[in-house]
Amino acid sequence: MKPRSKEASRTEDLFRSKLENIINLRHPLVKLAGLIDWGRLEAHFLPYYADKGRPAHPVRLLVGLHLLKHVEGISDEVVCERWERDPYMQYFCGEEYFQHRAPIARADMTHFRGRVGDEALEILLQETLAAAHRSGALSVKACETVAADTTVQEKAVAHPTDHGLLLSAIEHLGGAAKHAGIALRQSYVRVAKRASIMTGRYIHAKQMKRAKREIKFMRIRLRRIIRDVRRKMETSPVRSALSAALLQSALSKALRIAHQKRGDKDYLYSWHAPEVECIGKGKARKPYEFGCKVSLATNVMPAKGGHFILHAQALHGKPYDGHTLAGALENIRKVVGRMPSKVAVDKGYKGHGLRHHAETTVYITGQKRGVTAAIKRWLKRRAVIEPVIGHAKNDGLMGRNYLAGRKGDRINVTLAAAGYNLRQILRFLRILCACFLQAIYTRLLANLYRQNPQTAF
Repeated sequence: MKPRSKEASRTEDLFRSKLENIINLRHPLVKLAGLIDWGRLEAHFLPYYADKGRPAHPVRLLVGLHLLKHVEGISDEVVCERWERDPYMQYFCGEEYFQHRAPIARADMTHFRGRVGDEALEILLQETLAAAHRSGALSVKACETVAADTTVQEKAVAHPTDHGLLLSAIEHLGGAAKHAGIALRQSYVRVAKRASIMTGRYIHAKQMKRAKREIKFMRIRLRRIIRDVRRKMETSPVRSALSAALLQSALSKALRIAHQKRGDKDYLYSWHAPEVECIGKGKARKPYEFGCKVSLATNVMPAKGGHFILHAQALHGKPYDGHTLAGALENIRKVVGRMPSKVAVDKGYKGHGLRHHAETTVYITGQKRGVTAAIKRWLKRRAVIEPVIGHAKNDGLMGRNYLAGRKGDRINVTLAAAGYNLRQILRFLRILCACFLQAIYTRLLANLYRQNPQTAF
């Protein structure tokens, strides 16, 4: 059922005080709560709820918890724990009185993300930019020139190795067969574990022939299990349709792992996250990263609140950087409301007719044609997007994604960008408050000096 609209009570509780009477109303989080249009967000998410059933949790509570999670860079469990003891978080989520117990469980946040999907959550990035504009931290003029770049959002998976993938396939395929009621001739779990341990030791000792021998041993045992499962699926009855579907999924992934080779396009890098892709970065410290490509854009010239993320989108299939720019510009138009006049990119975007779009002029680092001295100075600021990416990864949750599936990749990128923008707004509000207090203090000192010029300060 749709959540009930929560209205502020007009009467005071005899034994409790309202949060607005016990907290500092000048706190940046309190001011940020007043900048966000919660009515717009509630109207946007209400169609995703049914008209029947038990009333759902308030939309502001769930949206506020997701925003606080990505502002602080913490998990679902931690944000629910901190919400219980932090009155400012409760005020931000729309509570009128201090609550001594969280009204939701951690799983409710997962259910909310699965209910609304990744496309509906894009409004949060748009609302953070609108809140920045209301606070004065971001102007429309600052969004006319942007810098675009791509990075990799890594998935929370173990580093893929041949012996690790083979061991996972042997264990999970055997477990799925047992759950379906199929008795295998032999599970090979014990010998596969030992072979995996010895493979790691041989690789550490640079004994590659012995390591390849153990990997071949594990691959043979996995193919034996696959043949055994296929034979008995035809003759033995399966317990349920769900067990049959799980067994078929495990069998298809085990077949990929048993026959795949380095360089295959459909190489499976993780059993639990088959959507993971290997993206070569060319860095000495990290030649490869396992996850998905992410396209980002930020304003080149700093606004009053600094630099904000104007576009964030997860891209699967390892697209070429130049092919992502058109979609990035359209997404900026959708989020910001207007197309930028100029966009600066690095040499990875070179080629494919990117120099001139219908409404946007594209400048590539190092180009000589059509570049004046002023544009050359402006183009040097393209690298400002690099620290923005670093802060989104290190301070937020873009550095390692724990959400499942490709849908989880897109949701995490959107929420991480929204969390970065909110951190910029909070920083701007703190600086603004400090400047205001400093101005008051200076004015008081000036008045005291006029009354008594001989006073020493």
